[in-house]
Amino acid sequence: MSHAPDLTDIGTPALLLDEARMSRNIDRLAAQADALGVTLRPHLKTAKSTEIARRLGGPITVSTLAEAEVFHAAGHGDILYAVGIAPQKLPRVQALRAQGCDLTVILDSAAQAEAAARAGVPALIEIDSDGHRGGLAPDAPALVEVGRILHGAGLLRGVITHAGESYGARGREAHAEFAEMERSATVRAAEALRGAGLPCPVVSVGSTPTAHAARDLSGVTELRAGVYMFFDLVMAGIGVCEVDDIALSVLTTVIGHQQAKGWVMVDAGWMALSRDRGTAAQSVDQGYGLVCDAAGQVIPDLIVSGANQEHGIVSLRPGSTAMLPDLPLGTQLRILPNHACATAAQHGQYHLLPAGGGPRQVWPRFGGW
Repeated sequence: MSHAPDLTDIGTPALLLDEARMSRNIDRLAAQADALGVTLRPHLKTAKSTEIARRLGGPITVSTLAEAEVFHAAGHGDILYAVGIAPQKLPRVQALRAQGCDLTVILDSAAQAEAAARAGVPALIEIDSDGHRGGLAPDAPALVEVGRILHGAGLLRGVITHAGESYGARGREAHAEFAEMERSATVRAAEALRGAGLPCPVVSVGSTPTAHAARDLSGVTELRAGVYMFFDLVMAGIGVCEVDDIALSVLTTVIGHQQAKGWVMVDAGWMALSRDRGTAAQSVDQGYGLVCDAAGQVIPDLIVSGANQEHGIVSLRPGSTAMLPDLPLGTQLRILPNHACATAAQHGQYHLLPAGGGPRQVWPRFGGW
C-alpha cells in the first residue's frame, strides 16, 4: 500500500473530503461555463456546507428551503429553489424574501402559478426536456397560460430544465446530445413565451453530465450542476470523470474477518455509505463502494460487496482473480461512494484533507428540509 496520512485520531466511520480534488473539480466546471458564455449557478444539494459554498461565490441553487435559509444567513443572496413548489411552503419563501433574499421557485402548473402570484414570489417555469420527471413540454398550451399568470403579477423569471435521463447515458457524445436536448427545449419554450408577448430573461439548464459535455449553449443564460464538486462512482461509471477525481470518501476500520468466505468486515455499513446502489445497472458494479487504502489509492478489485446497518463486507469483486490483500484488524480503509449526495447525507461533518498538507479541519454539514 501507498504511504498513508495519519488519520488514526478520526473516529470511524467518518466522511473525508480531499480539498485538492474538490478545488480541481470546481475550477473545471467554472472554466467550462466561462467558455460557453453562461453564468454558473452551482447546486449545493450535495455539499450542504457553508464552507464549500464560500468557495463558489455568485448565484446558487438549492433543493430544500432549509438550504436556502442556511445559505442566505451565510451571505448568499441570489438563490434558486429548484424543486417544484408546494403552496404550503410559500410562507417560508416569503419570509426569506422579506429578509432580502432574492429567492426564486420553480413550477409547472397554473395552480402553482396562481399560488405564487398570490404570495408575490417570482418563479421559473419547469420544462420537460427528456421525460425524466416534472415539467411542461416546450409547445404545451399550458406554458403560455402559466406564463401569463406569473407575468400578470410581474413574477415571470423564465424557464428551467434538468436532463436527469443523462445519468443513464454513457460517454461524452451521449451527454452532449442530452445537453442539446436541454438547450433546444428551453430555448423553444423561451421563444414560445416571447412570441406570446411575455418576457423570458432566464433560460436555465443543467445536470452534471450535460454541464461538462455541452458544446453550444446559445440562447441559454445559466448552467447548473451539483455533484461535480465531489463526483462519485456513478459519474465515473458513465464517463463524466475519472475515479481519481472523486473527492469524497468514507474512512472505515477493519473490525474482523471471515476467512472461509473471503470477507473482511469493516465498521462502515449502509448507515455510513447509504443504501445507494447506483452502479448496479452500469457495466461495472461497484457494490456499495470501491475500497482504497488509507492514502486514497484504489485496491484493485476490492469492493464493499454487502452492507448491514453498521457492518460492511469487503471482498473481491465477482470473477476477480486477484488475491485478497492482508488487512489486519484495525487497518484503516477509505470507501469511494456510489452516489456522493446519498453518502454525504449520512454524515454531519466533513473531515477536510487540506490541499498541500497542513492541519486538518472539520467542516459542519447540515441536513433537513
